[in-house]
Formats: sequence, C-alpha cells, structure tokens
Amino acid sequence: MLKAVIFDMDGVLIDSEPLHAKAALLAFENIGVNITLEYCYQFIGRTNADMLETIIYDYNLTYSIEELLDLYNKSRKQLLDKEGYSPIPYTKELIQDLYRHGIKLAIASSSSSQDIEEVVSSLGIKKYFDHLISGTTVKHPKPAPDVFIKAARELGVHTNECIIIEDSYSGLMAGKSAGIPVIGFANPNSGNQNLSDACIIIEGFDEIDYNYVNQIHARVNGEPVTIADTSRLIIRELSENDLDDLKEIYAQPDVNKHIEDVDKDLDIEIEKQKAYIKNIYSFYGYGLWGIYHKETGKLIGRCGIQNRKIQEKEEIELGYLLSKDYWGSGFASESGKAVIDYAFHILHIQRIVTVIEPENYRSVKVAERIGMSKENTVTINNKEYLLYSIELPSP
Repeated sequence: MLKAVIFDMDGVLIDSEPLHAKAALLAFENIGVNITLEYCYQFIGRTNADMLETIIYDYNLTYSIEELLDLYNKSRKQLLDKEGYSPIPYTKELIQDLYRHGIKLAIASSSSSQDIEEVVSSLGIKKYFDHLISGTTVKHPKPAPDVFIKAARELGVHTNECIIIEDSYSGLMAGKSAGIPVIGFANPNSGNQNLSDACIIIEGFDEIDYNYVNQIHARVNGEPVTIADTSRLIIRELSENDLDDLKEIYAQPDVNKHIEDVDKDLDIEIEKQKAYIKNIYSFYGYGLWGIYHKETGKLIGRCGIQNRKIQEKEEIELGYLLSKDYWGSGFASESGKAVIDYAFHILHIQRIVTVIEPENYRSVKVAERIGMSKENTVTINNKEYLLYSIELPSP
C-alpha cells in the first residue's frame, strides 16, 4: 500500500540543472579552467562536493573543495538573482493531490539543506512536506542509497510503502539500491540520463495525480489496484486469490447463460483469467474488475470496461455480472455508476456502450438506471442485441 512519495528536487520540482551547469562553467572560467556543459551533465543527481572533488582530480587542480565550493556558490547566486527558480509545470498540483489523499511527502535531494529550504519556500510548497533530506547529511550521496533510506526512515514507512520520482541516473541507481521503485522523469534539460531501469518513464506531470502514482506503486508490488469505493462496495482488480470465488459465480446457471466469453470448461476459464489478471490490467490500465461486498470483503461479481469491435466500430464496452445471491440489491447499478465515473473522470474516456440480450430485462434496467440510453440494435454472431450507450457530458 502506498504511504509516501519521495521527490528529488533539482530537475523534478525545479528546472535547475542548466543553472547548476552554467554556475560551474562560470566559476571555473573565473580561475582559468575551461570545462563544457556536457562534462557538467555527468554530475546531475550528485552533490556539489562530489562534483568538485571529481573536477579537482580530472583537471589536476590545487584548489580545495571548500575554495571551489565558495566560487561555485557565488556564481550560482549570481545566476539565481538574475533568473530565479523555474518550477516544473504541474508538480505543485501533484504534490497537493497526494497531500489531500493522506500521502506522506519528503524531498531527498543532493542539494544543501539551505537550498532545499529556499526552493520549497519560494514555490509555496513547504507545508506539504513532512521531511526535507539533503544528500550532504548522509555519509554516501547518490548514487548510494543512503539519502532515500534516511527519507523512508524519517517518514516512518517501509521501503515497499513508498515510491521515488527522479530525473537522474544517479538518483535512479540510489532508489534501486534502496529497494524503492522509481518513476523516471525524462527532463530534456537534465542531459542524456539513462532511466531505463525506472518502473515507468514520464515526460511531464500534466496528467500525473495520486491515482496514477498509486497505480504504478501497486503494479510494481503486485497489489490489486482499487478502482472505486462506494457506500457498500469496493471495485478493484481481481487477483489469483479471487479465482475460486469467481468460478463459483460462473457456475451459477442463471449467471452463466448470460456470459458470452466464458469457456464451458470452467477450469480452462480460470487459467484464462490468470493470464488476464497478469497482462490486461497493466497493459490497458482497465479491464473487468471484481465487485467486493464492503462488509464481508467477499467477491460478489464482476464489473468493468474493455475494448470491443461492434459492427466495425471500436468501442469501450461496459460489462457487469453479479452472483445470483445478490440480485435485486442494487449492487449492479452501484458498481456500474462507479465504473462509468472512473472511466469518464480518471481515464478520460468519452463514450461507453453495453450490449444486452433483449430478454435480459434485469441488465436493461441496470443500464437505464446508470444513465445509459438505447441507441439501436446490433447483430453479433447472427444474434440480435440491444446497444446502450452513454457519453461524457459536456463541461
């Protein structure tokens, strides 16, 4: 279960990597040493002290780290006074959404504690963070895992209860060594960073919210993702632990006769469901989910959306079935409404249809209760069905 998110700062919250590189160039120009931007980009994600120690070695300099750090800080301040901090778009909105959902937040950056404080204060985000951790406060900076291990410890979470957002190879390696999954942000201003070992790579934050981060964390840890929490039900991804209960539901004659795609041999069908659980949810981000009774935790049905070609047109189809023990309870309508709301507002799907046998009056009533309207009749495999649809309302 996701309990915390740890942010890198430079290149994730502020687009500061070009400024850091220019500050290094300017500092070394002042002492007659010519370095290139490309050379500086190798230090992205590492502490300034680590960078300066390497430069001293590579250029055989007689300056101390402290002397060069003073020069670098003066050059950086000069550039900051001129250019200011440049926030990464939509990161503040993500931070606020995570905070609203009760997620603990920390920054684990290679920058100094003073620099971190200045950034979060200038961006107006300090109040959302539980801890601000500088790589200068640990024995081994990134790519060692120390700063992330310290962040998790101070947040009071296990490493499998948090996720990191990073833009650098050094940070990715640090997260990997700490045993914490990493979302890689491909910031074009962070140089050519190899983020291939990240659990996912994003190019921006405009569509990244709590639900997205929570789903990534759940998939990495093999946890079923919860889709909706209604007054009486939980809608979540099925797991292999649910398959015996699902088999019992499929075995009910009054349920089975209305399911088109279930193998007559239920043992074969359960094997198919194992493959479905393993592949479909993570590939599409949606599928047919389980309906769970909130009071008992028992699987009582299935509801969700899937791709289907209907009369040569690609559609998103709503499907629902309920154990006969729960017919007449309103659970089908309750779960159907929740799935449509999720599809419209989280997945940004514009149109949903459902195909119903004309004699299945219960499903017709459910479709009408959840706001779907009869569109026409369609012929599938030489059999007529009713086509109901609903579209995302205009803003």
